[in-house]
Amino acid sequence: MRKKALITTLAVALILTLAAVLAGCGSQPAAPAKTTLTLYGAGTLAKPFKAVIAAFEAANPNVTFQAQYGGSVKMAEQITKLHEPADLLAVADYHVIPDYLFGKNGQKSYADWYVGFVSNAITFVYTPKSKGAGRINDRNWYQVLAQPGVQIGRSNPNTDPSGYQTLQMLQLAGRYYHQPGLESAILKNSPQTNMRDTETELLGALESGQIDYLAIYRSDAIQHKLKYLNLPVQINLSNPAYATDYARSTAATKNGNLKGAPIIYAITVTKGSPNKALADKFIDFLVSPAGQKIMNDNGFHALSPAPAFNRSQAPADIQQATTPWPGK
Repeated sequence: MRKKALITTLAVALILTLAAVLAGCGSQPAAPAKTTLTLYGAGTLAKPFKAVIAAFEAANPNVTFQAQYGGSVKMAEQITKLHEPADLLAVADYHVIPDYLFGKNGQKSYADWYVGFVSNAITFVYTPKSKGAGRINDRNWYQVLAQPGVQIGRSNPNTDPSGYQTLQMLQLAGRYYHQPGLESAILKNSPQTNMRDTETELLGALESGQIDYLAIYRSDAIQHKLKYLNLPVQINLSNPAYATDYARSTAATKNGNLKGAPIIYAITVTKGSPNKALADKFIDFLVSPAGQKIMNDNGFHALSPAPAFNRSQAPADIQQATTPWPGK
């Protein structure tokens, strides 16, 4: 009887051991830990970058993003003044990267190259509820915007490129239409109470009728399906061929008077990035045909091939994916 009980106990032990072995053989290896890339970007990049990031994450399942969007200058200062950790910075004006991250005047350097990836144009958007919406067109727009009672929104030129690009565009428009008082007449309808850190913060005010017109990028007009003015290339800062003419305009900001220039968005990897290889890979994807298609679909004009400033300082894969910056 005791012998039979012992055999039964041994059999049960053997079965449990085999079950444990089989369970161990069937277990799956632990999933690799995800790497989080921290990105600071211009407010106008929030929508297209959501799609770009989703496509990149689908191709690289071990990567996730922590993204924050706002005025380009403000985003740069998150890195340089607040010392927030960052892998990538993408701005609406390529000048922001050298002006804030290149370590001028003995300041700490956070980057030494950048890639231009899309161009854009500055314009005004409006809705059917806007004052003068029924008669405004691409020829009389500056007269309508200067009418008493019109409310115009814009971004702060101290925090956001579209803020100072709007001022530059209005100066150019005054000369183009031979209307010396054009800029002041329009700005009279755009008090500081109608300004925000980035112009996308005012889209709700436009839709609700609190403001009639909003100075913004053409890409936003297309993304949000808003009516917009198709301003001449001589003033809308969209065409590098007019760079010399654009430079004749200036905008006063807390950092001095800024000359007009073609609107080119740029991106860089910070020197402090702990994930440089993956951040470089994201830029490679952004300037690839797949990334360019997403940007074009969102109202931007993808630069192909993408130009890189200080290209020799960039990683080898970035050099291969880009062309030298014009004139550099």
